[in-house]
Amino acid sequence: MRVTAIARTRRLARSALSALALLAVAMPMAAAEEPLPWQLGMQAAASPVREQIDFLHNDILLPIITIATVFVLALLLYVVFRFNHKRNPVPSKVSHNTALEIAWTVVPILILGVIAVFSLKLEYFMDRAEHAEMTLKVTGHQWYWSYAYFMDKAGENPDQGSLAFDSNMIPEEDAIKQGKKRLLDTDNPVVLPVGTTIRILVSGTDVIHSWFVPAFGVQEYAMPGRTNESWVLIDREGTYYGQCNQICGVNHPFMPIEIHAVSKEAFAKWLEEAKKKFASDDGAAATVAANAAH
Repeated sequence: MRVTAIARTRRLARSALSALALLAVAMPMAAAEEPLPWQLGMQAAASPVREQIDFLHNDILLPIITIATVFVLALLLYVVFRFNHKRNPVPSKVSHNTALEIAWTVVPILILGVIAVFSLKLEYFMDRAEHAEMTLKVTGHQWYWSYAYFMDKAGENPDQGSLAFDSNMIPEEDAIKQGKKRLLDTDNPVVLPVGTTIRILVSGTDVIHSWFVPAFGVQEYAMPGRTNESWVLIDREGTYYGQCNQICGVNHPFMPIEIHAVSKEAFAKWLEEAKKKFASDDGAAATVAANAAH
C-alpha cells in the first residue's frame, strides 16, 4: 500500500510539473497580443523598442534588484542573530568606520551609474523615428481617439494618400453580443503594416491623455497644445490592444486602443478601402487630426 501511495504521489508530481511547464510555455505566446486574467509577467515584445525595454528590465534591473534584496536580507538576518541582546548584553560604542562608509557610498553610485547608462541609451533609442516610412497622428479626446495617416515620409503632407477617422469603444452589451472583447475592441481599429518604421505623433484637444500599447513599448502623453513623438516597427502580424494610461475623466476606462498589424500588401488594400469608407464622413475628424499635426 505504501509503495502504491508513493508511486501515485510521484505520478501526480510529474503531472503537475508537466502542466506548469506547459503553462510557462503557453502564457508568453498567448500574452503576445492582449492582457489575460491571472497573467504573470509582461506581454511579449512585438517591436524593437519593447525588446530593449525588456532587456533593461530582465537583464539589467531585475538582477541588480535581486542581488541587492538578497544581500540586504542576509545582512539583516546576520545582524539579528549575531548581535542580539543575549550575545551582546553590552552594546558596542563604535560610531565610525571610514572604509565601510566609503563602500556603501561608492557602490550604490556605481550601480546607479550602470543603470543610468542603459536607461539613457533606451531613452534616446525610443525618442524618435529615423527614416520613418509613414506617420500615424493620434489625437486624444474625452473620451475617444482620432487617427490620421500621413503616407509621405516627412509626415507633413495630408494630401499624399492620407485619411483620418475616429475610434470609439464598442459598448459592452454590443461587444458581448458580437463576440468581441469587452472594453478592448473598437468600432474603427487602427491598421498598420508590419516591417515598417512608423512615426507616431500624439496630441490632445481637451485634457491630458496617454496612448499606451504595452506590446509595442509605446506610451506617449496626449497633451493639448503639444505634439509628442514616438515610433514603432511591428515585428509580426496580429491584433494588439492598449488603453488610455492617464486618468482623464469619468470615462477614462473606456478609451481602448485596437491595432491590427497586417502585411504590407494587406495594408495597401485596406488603405484603398478605408479612403472610400471614411471619405463619406463629414471630415470633422480629418480636420481636427490634420490641424493638430501642424
